[in-house]
Amino acid sequence: MALIALACNQSFAQKQLIKYVQPFSGTSASTTSASQHIEDKTERLANTIPAVAPPFSMTQWTPQTQLSETKCLAPYYYNNKKIYGFRGSHWISGSCTQDYGSFTIMAISGKLKTLPSAYADDYSHSGEVATPAYYKVNLPRYNLQVELTATLRSSVMKITALQADSVYLLITPNSDQKKGAIRIDATKGEVTGYNPAHRIYQGWGQPAGFSGYFFTQIKRGFSNSGVFTEEKILHQQSIGNQKDIGAYVGFKLQKGESILVYSGTSFTSVESAKLNLKSEINTDSFEQVLSKTTAVWEKSLSQIDITDQDEKRKRIFYTALYHAKQHPRLFNDVDGGYPAFSGNYQRKVIDKGDYYDDFSMWDIYRAQLPLVELLNPSYANAFAKSLVLKGQQGGWLPIFPCWNSYTAAMIGDHSTAFLASAYNKGIRDYDVNEAYRLMRQNAFDMPDSASYLDGKGRRGINSYLKYGYIPMEDSIPNAFHKKEQVSRTLEYAYDDYALATVAKGLGKTDDYNTLMKRSGNYQHVFNKEVGMVSGRYASGKWYQPFYADHREPYITEGTPRQYTFYVPQDMPGLIKLMGGQKQLENELDSIFKKKEYWHGNEPGHQIPFLYNFTNSPWKTQQAVTRILDEEYSDGPGGLSGNDDAGQMSAWYVFAALGFYPVDPVSGIYQMTSPAFTQASLSFSNGKVLRINRVKSSSNAMYIAKITLNGKTLAGNQISHKELTAGGVLTFYLKEMK
Repeated sequence: MALIALACNQSFAQKQLIKYVQPFSGTSASTTSASQHIEDKTERLANTIPAVAPPFSMTQWTPQTQLSETKCLAPYYYNNKKIYGFRGSHWISGSCTQDYGSFTIMAISGKLKTLPSAYADDYSHSGEVATPAYYKVNLPRYNLQVELTATLRSSVMKITALQADSVYLLITPNSDQKKGAIRIDATKGEVTGYNPAHRIYQGWGQPAGFSGYFFTQIKRGFSNSGVFTEEKILHQQSIGNQKDIGAYVGFKLQKGESILVYSGTSFTSVESAKLNLKSEINTDSFEQVLSKTTAVWEKSLSQIDITDQDEKRKRIFYTALYHAKQHPRLFNDVDGGYPAFSGNYQRKVIDKGDYYDDFSMWDIYRAQLPLVELLNPSYANAFAKSLVLKGQQGGWLPIFPCWNSYTAAMIGDHSTAFLASAYNKGIRDYDVNEAYRLMRQNAFDMPDSASYLDGKGRRGINSYLKYGYIPMEDSIPNAFHKKEQVSRTLEYAYDDYALATVAKGLGKTDDYNTLMKRSGNYQHVFNKEVGMVSGRYASGKWYQPFYADHREPYITEGTPRQYTFYVPQDMPGLIKLMGGQKQLENELDSIFKKKEYWHGNEPGHQIPFLYNFTNSPWKTQQAVTRILDEEYSDGPGGLSGNDDAGQMSAWYVFAALGFYPVDPVSGIYQMTSPAFTQASLSFSNGKVLRINRVKSSSNAMYIAKITLNGKTLAGNQISHKELTAGGVLTFYLKEMK
């Protein structure tokens, strides 16, 4: 860490919150106590990567221990034994999707080798250093040291010879489909290329309408160069559309000499990748880039300043904050250019601000995007504007926009939920009327057949509008997630409520009344005979047999018991259906006693906070404290499930601070015992909120009272407006007698 400290400016060296971030967290199978009972080991992979890049960057730079851009296979796993290079990656952190448009640089010495199985080095964590701004590792087979740092769209790699030798750089576009190209200009010291992106889910395998382009400038003259396909070496300067293509450039290095490799990336052209590099780095040294990016991360992390003696918990917290700031992904170049959404290699230019993509929307509307709304409303505004642009360019507001394309992945219509959440928090510097038009179209209209097959519109919207729920007869054939009718009904009901709040704000009374009525559609799939949600036929008959704790075809990635609690828009209504507050409490007790609460997936993330709607809110405090302790840890195995673009991590940030957005659209947070002695939140409006935890004894963990600026709060909830106004929020904790 000494090198990092030397590179840092004194202005932020005093804080050094970056030292708490553990980029390897989530890169190995979970070792948390709660994850050990999970039988499906793939669910115990958080699938994060040790990403080097500023927050919300276009490209993340990572060591590569896994070849290919295969679905559900991250480019890096901590326990892999071989290293294949250093990737400019567009992997969605914590996901089970796929990388796209990436390229890799590998440094080797001695004899030239071009087959990955031949040039891969034995991977060791000895001497390895990783921060959000910097990565260093030694390649023992080649006696080379590699260092990385990065900006939003560009990077600098420094390769240092630990002994005199011939050194080669292997640069590979990572296409798995024999596509793409690479070209060398030895006179200028440049290597350029591209890797076409392809869709998955709807339109699987079709071109996504853009590529990942790269421009690499090597600050040292080549002694030789050429291209290759697999192990066939060609003494030419370009190659394209063949299997496992790449370029090599060779040097003679003495011990201690270094090569600097500057790389720019773009989704529009090689020329734009070059422009991005020139604008962001130009002639800056490795140390200058490192210093600037470290400063960016220190500023970002220091928005939340934790005071506590528990160093491990601080490591977990700031690592979670780092993971929650990876996505959505910056997609435009420095001049505003970006590929048109769902387009055919068309280029658009954003008028002001930035354009983003890779919204893992089913996951992140719950906590990760609300965290951005709280800490960085300007980013949230850019995200909202980007969604509106997508809807205008593609014709329909996307459900789950990734790869700058329609996907129809997962369920729900949570672009609507996010846009409503932003609108209700006053984040509105975009075309609100267009946003409403697009949200309304999703809620009321069925696309034509071709558009629907392409992933546009709500899946099963006709059935939902006809019956007020999606019956078992509608198997939702044109979706990656088929069936799951009850979960879809519940989530569409929430999205209808979300849109209703915007309709009310815009004075659209008829729409408001219709949508609020539809927000009660959850009642149509609540089977009072079993006290839970259940599959239902068009006739009204319930699906049989009923198993509360089995994975059922009408439920998404969960069970009927787990999904029964998903009515964030109308907890009083759910309580009434269940038979009163005590019955809600009993059902919540049951899910925890039966060990049916599963924190590793999103449908239940609000469940621990629902005790706040009963006469025993202390049980929320108990449950959340246990989850913070059991479901999160430090080290590579510190996350107990897919991080899903930062949702799991954002849950930790909120819960550890003492509040969580059960219903983010409402702007109301449910409160629990904070994990830290003190925390200070600095908001973009200049206000600061200081959170204090006052314990009556060392074992005190239950809330006796909460005060805001000296006044006792009524109930265990607080509004977004109250939080962002700043002041002093004090939790007084007691022991339970």
